Amino acid sequence: MRLLRWMLVLLLLAALALGGSIAWWINHPLPLAGPTAEVSIEPGTPPRDIAQAWVQAGVQTSPLWLYEWFRWSGQARRIRAGSYVAGPGTTPYQLLQKMVQGEETLEHVRLIEGWTFRQWRAELAKAKSLKQTSAGMNDAQIMQALGSPGVSPEGRFFPDTYAYSKGVSDLTVMRRAHQALQRRLQQAWEQRAADTPLKSMDDALVLASIVEKETGASTDRGMVAGVFCNRLRLGMPLQTDPSVIYGLGERFDGNLRKKDLLTDGPYNTYTRAGLPPTPIAMPGMASLRAAVKPDVTKALYFVARGDGSSHFSENLAEHNRAVDKYQRAASR
Repeated sequence: MRLLRWMLVLLLLAALALGGSIAWWINHPLPLAGPTAEVSIEPGTPPRDIAQAWVQAGVQTSPLWLYEWFRWSGQARRIRAGSYVAGPGTTPYQLLQKMVQGEETLEHVRLIEGWTFRQWRAELAKAKSLKQTSAGMNDAQIMQALGSPGVSPEGRFFPDTYAYSKGVSDLTVMRRAHQALQRRLQQAWEQRAADTPLKSMDDALVLASIVEKETGASTDRGMVAGVFCNRLRLGMPLQTDPSVIYGLGERFDGNLRKKDLLTDGPYNTYTRAGLPPTPIAMPGMASLRAAVKPDVTKALYFVARGDGSSHFSENLAEHNRAVDKYQRAASR
């Protein structure tokens, strides 16, 4: 009997010691690998992955401890999506409350469909209260930092409005947009038409970027994609002006000349068949869907009507008549 009482006392003391250790840890500042640790949480991210993300960002503790704390608190499911910063003195308790309550003051930056990566960087450079970590980095270094070494940044960020807390690095916002694009591209690719001429998700992204730049009226997006898919099947050049313009870069002065169409280059879709080597802009979800599942059509040509919409033709003779009609109307 006496032995049993001693065992119970020892178990109680151990429980109290453990409880005290846990209470100390929850309210003790977390060690950081750097001045701050930044994490972006997307909607639906599991608490276990959130804990792991904090450790990968530089919080020097066990991801299992963080996860168990989130779970044991009963607030794991209340963690909100967003960008968060843990600074010196942040305790596990404060870290969880930060994510549950959300940041009280958020800034926003918007990535527009059809923008190039250069335009995206310029927008981030002037974004309010955003730490400019990438200012001295080239494109390759940025993609390396985002976990996609050797990948061109063009078209690799999803157009959307991104909220961030003050002092967050621009790389954190870029990472969110990059990861969002990867998810959306995967979703679109899984819905591709059985007879698509596209061979990979990268092909789909490239075509979607062209569709984004070529479409004036949203109702034409599926038809524009259908024309380009028909041309790919037949081995015809895509003959898309936005790709040539992209290849000219800063040399483009607003006027696309005949010599530009005749000068060969990797982005000249008049002199080369197939898709250009990279996307030419940031496509939105509608363009991604259109690229992988275009409208069924026999059209091989289209020309702008001048009101934002396009006229589609199945043969060259009809196309030439349409070009004559709408270009003559535009010149009046």
